[in-house]
Amino acid sequence: MNKKICFLIGDIGLSGGTERVTSLIANLLAAEGNQLYILSLSGGKQAFFELHDQVQLHRLFEQKVSMKKNFFSCCFKIRKFVQQHEIDHLIVVDSLACVFTVPALMGLKVGHICWEHFNFNVDLGVSFRRLGRKWAAKYCDTVVTLTARDKELWEAGLTQIRAKIVPISNPTPYENIEHTPRLQHKIVLALGRLTYQKGFDRLLDAWAIVCQHNSDWTLRIIGDGEDEQALKQQAKSLAIDGRVEFIAATKNVDQYYRTSSFYCMSSRFEGLPMVLLEAQAYGLPVISMDCDTGPAEMIRTGENGFLCHSVEDLAEQLVQVMQIDEQRYQQMVQSSQHNVLRFYSNNIIGFWREILE
Repeated sequence: MNKKICFLIGDIGLSGGTERVTSLIANLLAAEGNQLYILSLSGGKQAFFELHDQVQLHRLFEQKVSMKKNFFSCCFKIRKFVQQHEIDHLIVVDSLACVFTVPALMGLKVGHICWEHFNFNVDLGVSFRRLGRKWAAKYCDTVVTLTARDKELWEAGLTQIRAKIVPISNPTPYENIEHTPRLQHKIVLALGRLTYQKGFDRLLDAWAIVCQHNSDWTLRIIGDGEDEQALKQQAKSLAIDGRVEFIAATKNVDQYYRTSSFYCMSSRFEGLPMVLLEAQAYGLPVISMDCDTGPAEMIRTGENGFLCHSVEDLAEQLVQVMQIDEQRYQQMVQSSQHNVLRFYSNNIIGFWREILE
């Protein structure tokens, strides 16, 4: 292909799923001989996740600034960068940033791709994101959603659509993992930013119910975020702090997947959760809130996990899976390992090639 491809992202130095999958796709494209650039709006001096040698890091601003106050400066800087580096394709990570890239690319012959990482129903109360989606649908060449369900939401929610809307799943960052989970570990794992979106407060409420029925399982939560102290206080108030481990965000999650029996996700909303792909790569059965979108496309209830619709339901399913026998458990493990095969990078990167040619 031999293209110059740039990803525009908030801050590639963060440790979230969006940054992880951006790094992963950039690495895959770089390995095919393309020149890759990752341009952060701010920060981004160093990537949290490992990058291919052919991936260059750049940033618009060293420190976080008000994007509203610096709107015109943002547009100008993006346009200047694209022209100076002769970019063939600009991939905008998060539809919100299309409010900058649509005017920035006006009149330029650059492939313009919006990569949605939430889902259409979620705007986090940011009017710029709603505007960004409208402009993306009208002015971008392609809008990439993470699920077929979100493609439907985009098409139903907007009237002026010129862009081609294409669902492309995230690839799993882990492939061919040699591991067989064990019930004997008696650990339920949960990873993610400690924020409202991830719903760890709901998980702790559910775990308090679990602890009334079970005395020997541990909940392990790995991540950092603004809700950390509030969540630790909640665990203490619920008198379950002795049954919950909080561990700081780390690149070395392998050891934690290998010593867990189940994975639990309590998010209020997602795009396509990277953590579920990771958990299934390690064969972990998943108990998840059925948020819009993602879990329902990855979990077959009763086969490789369970979808839940309330805190009480989440607690009930956790209690039930802790009581299953080894044979039933290993059937769920095998189902998880089989399901994740369709998310292997060689099955995903071809879809990206098609829209970049």
